[in-house]
Amino acid sequence: MRTRLTGVIAGLALSLSFSTSVIAQELTIFWAEWDPANYLQELVNEYEKETGVKVTVETTPWADFQTKAFTEFNAKGSAYDLIVGDSQWLGAASEAGHYVDLTKFVQDNKVLETMAPATVKFYSEYPGNSGKYWSIPAEGDAVGWSYRKDWFEDPKEMEAFKAKYGYDLAPPKTWKELRDISEFFHRPDQKRYGVAIYTDNSYDAMAMGFENALFSFGGDLGNMETYQVEGYINSDKAVAALDAYKELYKFTPPGWAKTFFVENNQAITENLAAMSMNYFAFFPALVNEATNPNAKSTGFFANPAGPGGDQYAALGGQGISIVSYSQNQEEAFKFLQWFIKDETQKKWAELGGYTCNKAVLESAEFQNATPYNKAFYDTMFKVKDFWAVPEYAELLTALNQRIYPAVVGGEGTSKETLDALAADWTATFKKYGRLK
Repeated sequence: MRTRLTGVIAGLALSLSFSTSVIAQELTIFWAEWDPANYLQELVNEYEKETGVKVTVETTPWADFQTKAFTEFNAKGSAYDLIVGDSQWLGAASEAGHYVDLTKFVQDNKVLETMAPATVKFYSEYPGNSGKYWSIPAEGDAVGWSYRKDWFEDPKEMEAFKAKYGYDLAPPKTWKELRDISEFFHRPDQKRYGVAIYTDNSYDAMAMGFENALFSFGGDLGNMETYQVEGYINSDKAVAALDAYKELYKFTPPGWAKTFFVENNQAITENLAAMSMNYFAFFPALVNEATNPNAKSTGFFANPAGPGGDQYAALGGQGISIVSYSQNQEEAFKFLQWFIKDETQKKWAELGGYTCNKAVLESAEFQNATPYNKAFYDTMFKVKDFWAVPEYAELLTALNQRIYPAVVGGEGTSKETLDALAADWTATFKKYGRLK
């Protein structure tokens, strides 16, 4: 009897063990509500087919994304296993223990070799230059430019431009050319304008816009290791960059004092501007004839180089992190191993996601897939980002309060503006004990 009962129990235990092993585990990824999240859901459906693990991409509107994420984090909730979070969250999320340390994963899986180096640095590493990583580059994005090819290629316009500026009219390769072309096409009497740039000061639009000039003029926000900002954000190069950004504002359409990605796409679709700054994530709408009547005559180029040859662009996009309160961390690590494979990244790009994978980015297939992919490839190896420290929101607010009135209102000199911003940031870093 005892032998038989023991056998029954052993068999039951084996059965339960087997049942547990074949039950499909589930993962939940949290992201903002936009097209790339839909593409990610399509991608992870492939993971379910391969592994039996169901992955759900849960979304919420962008306006609620950060609040909802950190509410769950602070409650140490396990609703999300992974999150595709903004790079600016790295400091707050890692220092508070919300993200799993992925340093060993990055090293073991050679992420630094397979992803564009700049994307790993800014989407994944915190503190700066520390060699500690908290996410894997997921949705690459940066600021690029669209332009009206039909305006640029009009023989009369080309002749007039060459006569005035002494060189051929073409997509600008330098900020000087960007300025000249903006001036040339600025014709308020014809309701045509030179350029559309970011000016909104409610979140990071103004910062992202100005950074395109700052970084390409050889300036910087500060020293990311020592948090020294004096002599960086108010350097001569930074001052020249702000002068250049203020100059471009002169050639924007009327009422361009509170603009971001929606308005800057409209500048092209509504025949307002010759050139428009925007994130690559919003360029698909410009090659779609249903959303852009000028789709066939819209071209794209990477952010131009500054006077010293520096060429960078402000980083957008997000990395994917494992939430430390997840009860499915082992499976989440397996998912990341699948996600970073070259073949997965190729599929991600084909679906419409913006890969950061070097092999895919460098392939002719990728670069020729859309009119803007070549510019995206050129850009993703030349990106820089805003501060990722927990107090980044205070730094961003100070920047908006100083630079917005300087750009759209013409208040003060660029030197005065940036000296004041340097003082603001120095005070913030001292308050949080980062700067002695």
